[in-house]
Amino acid sequence: MGHCDPGLKRNRQLTVAPEHTAERLDSGDVPVLGTPALLALAESACVQAIADDLPEGQTSVGAWAEVEHLKATPVGHTVCAHATLIGHHGRRLEFNVLVEDGGETIAKIRHRRVLVDRARFLQKVAQPA
Repeated sequence: MGHCDPGLKRNRQLTVAPEHTAERLDSGDVPVLGTPALLALAESACVQAIADDLPEGQTSVGAWAEVEHLKATPVGHTVCAHATLIGHHGRRLEFNVLVEDGGETIAKIRHRRVLVDRARFLQKVAQPA
C-alpha cells in the first residue's frame, strides 16, 4: 500500500439530472450536462482510483485539468468516467479520463493531482491570510 503506481483505474457513473446542467451551474444556458459537472465526475474517478493506495495521512488535491467536451448529453442519460493513473512524478499524479455516454466518447480529460499531507494541508488552509 502507498505506491500509487501507474495503471490504477476506476470508473464512476452519473445519471444527468437538472442540477448537473449547464444552465443550473451557470456555465451556459442549455439543459445538458455542464462541463463543471463533467469535470467533477472525472475528478471523483481519479480520487477513487488511488484511494486504497495512498500512504497513511496523505490525500490528493486537484491542481490542473484540460477538458475537451466533445458532445452534449441530455438530462436522463447516464455517463461513465474511466480514469487511469498514467504517471507518478514525485508528488504529482497524472491521469487520463475518458467519459462515455452509451459507449460513445463525450469527453477527454487530462488531470493532475498533487499528493499532500492531509493534516498539514488543512492547517495551512485554516491560517488567516
